[in-house]
Amino acid sequence: MNQAQASNCRHLIHPWADLSVSTTQKKLIIAKAQGIYIYDETGKSYIDGIAGMWCVNIGHGREEMADTIAQQIRTLDYYTPFGDVTSPPAIELAETLAKRSPLDLNRVQFSCSGSGAVESAIRFSHYFFKSQGQDSKRHIISREDAYHGSTYLTASLSGKKVDKTHFHYIEDFVHHLPSPNYLRFGNEFNESEDVFFQRQAQYLEDKILQLGADNVACFIAEPILASGGIIIPSIEYHRTVRDICRRYGVLYISDEVVTAFGRLGELFTSQVLFELEPDIITVAKGLTSGYIPMGATLISDRLFEQISGSRAGKTPYFTNGFTYSGHPVSCAAAIKSLEIIEKENLCYHVKEVGPYFIQALKTLEQFDSVGVVRGMHLMACVEFRIGKHKGLATDRDIDFARKVDELCEIAGLIVRPYENLCILSPPLIINKAEIDIIISIIENSIIKVEKEIM
Repeated sequence: MNQAQASNCRHLIHPWADLSVSTTQKKLIIAKAQGIYIYDETGKSYIDGIAGMWCVNIGHGREEMADTIAQQIRTLDYYTPFGDVTSPPAIELAETLAKRSPLDLNRVQFSCSGSGAVESAIRFSHYFFKSQGQDSKRHIISREDAYHGSTYLTASLSGKKVDKTHFHYIEDFVHHLPSPNYLRFGNEFNESEDVFFQRQAQYLEDKILQLGADNVACFIAEPILASGGIIIPSIEYHRTVRDICRRYGVLYISDEVVTAFGRLGELFTSQVLFELEPDIITVAKGLTSGYIPMGATLISDRLFEQISGSRAGKTPYFTNGFTYSGHPVSCAAAIKSLEIIEKENLCYHVKEVGPYFIQALKTLEQFDSVGVVRGMHLMACVEFRIGKHKGLATDRDIDFARKVDELCEIAGLIVRPYENLCILSPPLIINKAEIDIIISIIENSIIKVEKEIM
């Protein structure tokens, strides 16, 4: 183990680390990146099959991003965003997002991450109802298999059971509906997808009625459950749950931290792809393409005007925000990233290569170890189920997936392992030839593991 590896083991606590081996386990040290490729400390190259963490949409190492960030630092590095102070980049980015967002989501609060964006959305929901004299509307409904962040509140909102470890979680006003994963749970009742998703939507109404509509503030949902396994509910499901929220006066928060800014071929997906009309949208990741940390919460004019129209002194301060809310360097990076996405027409490009990507991945279903491939455009996963069995994943399935992930890395492809899944979300600039390389690496890895295990 070299000095860098030794120092890492001695000092650095990684997110989602296995602490039982963190002081001895060798880590992959990424030293350089360019385009869709990353390079470790030895110079070995890998295709970045997960765009860093769903976020490097425009690809790595863009000179125009570096120039924009450097120029902003030279002009204005930082100043407080609190109270009556702001900066030109923050104003420009807020206006840019408002012009591109759906419906009347024209009010923007900036944060430092997706977790911060979701936290702000929940806090706004609570503030909104309390300002209207509806103090009891504080309960939040989420879903199993959802991921909404890793702060105390947002980790409590998240519904991935494997992530619930030795931490404490909020349980008195946070509630989870069953996962809308048809492959895993649809067979319990031997029902069609339409019937399954009708039942999933009914769970929401049942929970609201159980808690009392006067006690429920909001329902938060990803259009596609990303980290939970690329779970894609039907459009009818999305429409139905939105109608239920309207019927009972529950705010709908659409968590687009992963799905926004081109990954599905649209800057925002809630309305265009899923026929949703959310009250609030949260974004991060692709907002700056990962070059600088940043998140944003987009709020409906209709809601904002109800709490801002009071006479001076009647409404308490909206005491939510962060030291780095609307950081001028982050805002400049986001403006430039959005400019690149639009100038290079990357949303159109995703619509061209996305179906090719999914179709190519679908060929892996020929293997007896692959239960299903699912996804949309550049957001997909391969789910391993040895013998194509139904129901919950087994330890054998999970072990198989881990071995495939390990072989992919050896062959020069980084994928995201999660239980029995191999999750993929490459940079939006990827082309069909590079997609073919990804498929070839995964296929060869599956063949090797099948020979070893099956």
